[in-house]
Amino acid sequence: MRAPRPLLILALFAAHSLPFVHAADKPNSALALARQLNDVFIEVAERASASTVVVKVAQKSDDTAVRNHSYLEKMPEEWRREFEQYLDREKQRREKFGPQFNGEGSGIILREDGFILTNNHVVEDAERIRVKLHDGREYDAEVRGTDPDSDIAVLHLKGGVKGLPTARFADSSRVRVGEFAIAIGAPYELEYSVTFGHISAKGRAGLSNGMMDEDFLQTDANINPGNSGGPLVNLDGDVVGVNSMIRGVGTGICFAIPSNLAREIADGLIRDGRFRRTWLGVNIEAITDNEQLQALMPTVKSGVVITHILPDGPAAKSRLKVHDVVTAVDGRAVASVQQLRNAVTRKRAGAEVVLDVTRDGALMKIKVQPDWMPDPDARVAAARPKKAPSVESTPPAPAPVAAPAAAPTPVSTQGLGVTVRPINPELAQTFGLDADHNGVIVTVAERGNGLGGEGVRAGDLIYEIDGLAVKSASQFDDALKKAMVKAEFLVRYERAGEKSEVTIRHTAAAP
Repeated sequence: MRAPRPLLILALFAAHSLPFVHAADKPNSALALARQLNDVFIEVAERASASTVVVKVAQKSDDTAVRNHSYLEKMPEEWRREFEQYLDREKQRREKFGPQFNGEGSGIILREDGFILTNNHVVEDAERIRVKLHDGREYDAEVRGTDPDSDIAVLHLKGGVKGLPTARFADSSRVRVGEFAIAIGAPYELEYSVTFGHISAKGRAGLSNGMMDEDFLQTDANINPGNSGGPLVNLDGDVVGVNSMIRGVGTGICFAIPSNLAREIADGLIRDGRFRRTWLGVNIEAITDNEQLQALMPTVKSGVVITHILPDGPAAKSRLKVHDVVTAVDGRAVASVQQLRNAVTRKRAGAEVVLDVTRDGALMKIKVQPDWMPDPDARVAAARPKKAPSVESTPPAPAPVAAPAAAPTPVSTQGLGVTVRPINPELAQTFGLDADHNGVIVTVAERGNGLGGEGVRAGDLIYEIDGLAVKSASQFDDALKKAMVKAEFLVRYERAGEKSEVTIRHTAAAP
């Protein structure tokens, strides 16, 4: 007797299903391991998110430069009028309702009393900053200090905050390529997004425009705009880096500032409000990066070549010369630009440093005393010579008969926060000017102080103070003394052929 067809099908299905039921019931070590790893990622995300914050920023709005821009003159009259009306409406809105939050990044809780670590570029030019915690609380914040050379900034929450959950920091020098990396932040305003990948590489440099400290961790953990300032953590939930840069949106090539560097800079910002480095005042290039230098110096396999010595820099007072190859600092070998920078910038100002130098095939030791480095916009080292030094042949030795003529004495003024020098052929070449210009060249400008605080930079040519023409250092000094007795005066300067002016307001000195 045949079984009914539905019963037969059911029996066959049960017979075939039975082995799979038994197999699923058996312990699976690989699946158990995957689940354990899954639990690790969940725990890390929960732990690290608690000490991650969202940084909301309202950027400063100054429409003066926009209104005075040359492109407005090229607009049709009707378009220009409509654009100016739009600027007027925006100004009225800001005056009535205050600044509008128009930027967002991420941050890391450094201390339980409200110190927050983030990127400098997140809070740069911010008029107002508000920080949102993982539990939803929000606080206004002020900038404690910024360091553009490392892209690190520290904020402090207002209101006497206490008891915040702080992040744990790992020793980034022990990070290994290939280990898991987890990024947390607010990409595209999607707060507390978690992505994971690996550490792809260490020691990446040459990625930014003019930053002094470049020692990035590369990761394929997906980072996007808004992740900046947030943590890159390991499987212990400890911060190994501060997410900072991406190489193209969605490429999976992302960079983080190592935790050791970030903590060093942050500690200095909390303590002093700024982080100070020392410098030699030279332009440098790794010999392995220049084929001409390699051909010129075949016996030198590695080192850093001095390509330019700045006239007001510490190296100008030493026996260093252009085309010297630095191979070690205080006995520690250096083979790249970043290694030489790292070896010098952490020295004490005025402390003697011994450089191992190769010159014309001869080995020698040269002593030099680094000095405090000017701020980024004021750094004379950023101004490259108009014409690069020739590497076709080694420079001739200086004539032993007579000492070189003394360089004009720089004039340093605390009142304006700048150091100026009368123009000469060397400085004209350094800053790309004509030697017949009238005025004095700014060689150092202190960021946030006097003219430096008003945007004047190294290489600018000051030609008038308070209506008095400035054609020499003595005229500059005389004009400044007369102007400083006033509460307000005008300084006119030139940059790249364009003339500008700034108004200096201060407490007038007694006449």
